Amino acid sequence: MNKFTMGCGVLLAILLFIVVIAAIALGGSYNGLVRLQQTVDQSWAQVQNVYQRRADLIPNLVNTVSGAANFEKSTLTEVTNARASVGRVQLDPNKAPTDAAQLEQFQAAQGQLSNALSRLLVVVERYPELKANQNFLGLQAQLEGTENRISVERGNFNTAVQNYNVAVRSFPTNLIAGMLGFPPRPFFTAQGGAEKPPPVQFNFGPAPTPAANLNQGAAPTPATAASP
Repeated sequence: MNKFTMGCGVLLAILLFIVVIAAIALGGSYNGLVRLQQTVDQSWAQVQNVYQRRADLIPNLVNTVSGAANFEKSTLTEVTNARASVGRVQLDPNKAPTDAAQLEQFQAAQGQLSNALSRLLVVVERYPELKANQNFLGLQAQLEGTENRISVERGNFNTAVQNYNVAVRSFPTNLIAGMLGFPPRPFFTAQGGAEKPPPVQFNFGPAPTPAANLNQGAAPTPATAASP
């Protein structure tokens, strides 16, 4: 065996070694991105679940509130229409969106429903019979818990998206992420007034009556002489 043949063999061995190392690195990066992507999609599914739970509560809430005498029908119509608008935003519940505009549209529809629902619950304050209705109280408690779950799951989703995006944009993974179909994912963003939770807490006690109003129009109470 001459030196040329030996040199070619060594070169081929080196090239094969490089190819194997590159394949292992590529496979490791790909598997890591898949795991992070699955975490994002799982978090998105949880977000969808809690939003759906809220949507499922609304028909019962509307039916309960609509039974109150002279209740503002426009408020109920607003909630119903907002819920329908949410249903028209079609997103895959099992795969997080890659288009920021789609997520923004979804968030805007959910925000519209949150605002309409908040106004409904504020109007309820004017109806003592609703605030004493056990069915309504149960729905109110479930709604409060659902709003808390929405906040938690949105935070978990944003954390998962952050971890995924960091991996996608970091070297050397960013060199292969685009080729392998791993685009960055958009975050949920805070809306105006989002720092204030929906007013789902109620003051179920009677409103205090000022002393001046209690005594207004009443005859003055004559002083009673002290007994000797």
